[in-house]
Amino acid sequence: MSVLQSFIAGQWLGETPARALPSAVNGDTVAHTHEEAIDFAQAVDYARRIGVRNLLALDFQQRAAILKELAIYIQGRKDELYAISHHTGCTRADSWIDIDGGFGTLFTYASTGRKELPSGNVAHEGPVTQLGKDNHFNGTHILVPRRGVSVHINAFNFPIWGMLEKFAPAFLAGMPCIVKPATATSYLTEAAVRVINDSGLLPEGALQLVIGGTGDLLDRLEEQDFVTFTGSASTALKLKSHPNIMAKSIPFNAEADSLNSAIMAPDVTPEDDEFDIFAREVVKEMTAKAGQKCTAIRRVLVPAERLDALVERLTERLDKITFGNPAEEGVRMGALASRDQLRDVTDAIERLLATSECVYGRAEGLKPVGEGVENGAYIAPHLLVNRNPLNDGGAHDIEAFGPVTTLMPYHGIDEALALAAKGKGSLVTTLTTRDPAIAAEMIPVLAAQHGRLHILDAEASRESTGHGSPLPMLKHGGPGRAGGGEELGGIRAVHHYLQRTAIQGSPTMVAAVTREYVRGARVIEHDIHPFRRHFDDLQVGESLLTHRRTVTEADIVNFGCLSGDHFYMHFDEIAAKETQFGQRIAHGYFVLSAAAGLFVYPGEGPVLANYGLDTLRFITPVAIGDTIRARLTCKRKIDQGRTSPEGHPQGVVMWDVAVTNQHDELVASYDILTLVAKRQ
Repeated sequence: MSVLQSFIAGQWLGETPARALPSAVNGDTVAHTHEEAIDFAQAVDYARRIGVRNLLALDFQQRAAILKELAIYIQGRKDELYAISHHTGCTRADSWIDIDGGFGTLFTYASTGRKELPSGNVAHEGPVTQLGKDNHFNGTHILVPRRGVSVHINAFNFPIWGMLEKFAPAFLAGMPCIVKPATATSYLTEAAVRVINDSGLLPEGALQLVIGGTGDLLDRLEEQDFVTFTGSASTALKLKSHPNIMAKSIPFNAEADSLNSAIMAPDVTPEDDEFDIFAREVVKEMTAKAGQKCTAIRRVLVPAERLDALVERLTERLDKITFGNPAEEGVRMGALASRDQLRDVTDAIERLLATSECVYGRAEGLKPVGEGVENGAYIAPHLLVNRNPLNDGGAHDIEAFGPVTTLMPYHGIDEALALAAKGKGSLVTTLTTRDPAIAAEMIPVLAAQHGRLHILDAEASRESTGHGSPLPMLKHGGPGRAGGGEELGGIRAVHHYLQRTAIQGSPTMVAAVTREYVRGARVIEHDIHPFRRHFDDLQVGESLLTHRRTVTEADIVNFGCLSGDHFYMHFDEIAAKETQFGQRIAHGYFVLSAAAGLFVYPGEGPVLANYGLDTLRFITPVAIGDTIRARLTCKRKIDQGRTSPEGHPQGVVMWDVAVTNQHDELVASYDILTLVAKRQ
């Protein structure tokens, strides 16, 4: 029988078997944990000395590129992970959520890093604020790697996704990770870490794996470290109050299981498509991963007059769910992750029955199908009804972490909102309604106690990823019982692992630190036009001050005829005089075009394409007879490692453009993004 190994300080540790880990499918032992003790002082020291050094030898863009390659590698070996995932009780569809969702998250963060992070290891979080009257003193914020280690303590229900959704942003942020999966399903996490290690893509020290307990790991952490946890609210509280974490103010992020709701709005009737869509969503969340999701629907709030109809509709759908050994054809719901989990869920159901009645799951005498199920961790879907939901307790406090949900009738929108709030903070709630006015009334109230709100109608259902699907680009987490933490959310998750620091100084000093040109900073002027310089040669701060151009009546007339824009401020002298400007003014987009004519180099050169314009503002109006000029300055360089279709290397350059008039007043301000060729 195999012995799982920890991956500590670059070595696999563990040969002596300890705790047996049974298959949720048939009870057979899948693997053993190891008996050997882990030297957590060594693990933390290795992460700090080796991991931090190697990660910070790369920049944001390079780490993003590694994430993409790693995602591709795992995708190519996912079938061997699917074979092991079967033992956690998962159907093929359940494993897809965990495995494909895991490397899919790596793809997303690779793309996020490439699009939103700079080259280097300092991210500028602007804008720059002028702190002095004459712009000699500025302030802004930067985000930098913490130069510590990130400890990830994960739950049993998503052995791969749970690891990778935390690892991806931490890796981008330059933090080496020590991952501690829940023991019951750690054999799948270990298999995934072996695949990752086989890839050879990660820098040494970037990832370590702990099989078994955390020992004195939390005692070894320092102020620059980070801890993130997924699991029960009680365990989150225990870890968060660890003396060392509290004494050193070590950041702690918790994502806890919560009593999520699904609310059927009063306007939905059994004849509406939304009624069946709602029932389908509830059953899907009851049975996917056998209900073992932190986002699963635990409370279903339904108008009192629709309760019986909904019970009937849910029963019809549940009757079509075959549960049992996932290897059997037609099985749509597998097992709980372990026999221990089965005992916990069974006990929670018994406690729920003190305030509710079971309308599906017991009297039917449902049995799992397939071989070996007598030793597996199977339980039928259970549908409960609490007819007095305004009372405290019951499903407002007790979570059966399995295929169990409780229906609660309500009278009126205010009562529905009050019932949802009794969950004391949730990860997600679904509101199903046909009426935008109801959504506009309920969602802002629900938002105060929820991390995510899923508004479901017939239109959204065509593409909805579902109530229980956290997406990498949206926040995952919630207040109160849900842990009060925040994961995912696109670039927000990366920022979460970085240290935000305010800096103050002269524009030149701020520009030097941020590696981004700041208005008022010293510029570099050459005889060679900036558009004639390759990406490799350009320096941030290289600048061109153009010749002047006086705006004429002919310019405005010709631009209006060319564009079709005959807005009265440009053509009606009498109407324009009655405005705050007192005269006709040039089109803003003419000023933009005229500025381009002033600074663009017309001949061939390394600048290949203009593919974007950001932060455009028209500040001072330009009248007939005004004279304008532009200053073009290299603001930021981003080396994304991209090439042209022909394979020629290129980078991205952001240019700061400031257009001024004859009084040196700023009339237009914007950034231009260009592709610039590198030297061959």
